[in-house]
Amino acid sequence: MNDSIQRDELKRRLDNGDPMVLVEALPERHFHSGHLPGAINIPHEEVSALAGTALPDKDATIVVYCANTGCQNSRIAAGFLRGAGYRNVLEYVEGKADWQEAGYPLET
Repeated sequence: MNDSIQRDELKRRLDNGDPMVLVEALPERHFHSGHLPGAINIPHEEVSALAGTALPDKDATIVVYCANTGCQNSRIAAGFLRGAGYRNVLEYVEGKADWQEAGYPLET
């Protein structure tokens, strides 16, 4: 099983309206300065407290991302979610920087 997703595949799924929950694992101030379209904010240090209510469906496709390949927040959050029994967790490792580099918009 591949636990990551690349930009082009994520963009295709978003454009197609594929059901998924997009989660930014950065602190709230970074989320408010711009996030991927439709994303919710669950900072990595709050994932254990917020996942149960923010992500009630453990079978849902969940895509977690953070700032860039050097940022570990998405890895930490995705690892917690998998350990908590979420079955379809993908990590967009390249994150927000990669998205912007491709010229795709952020929401604020």
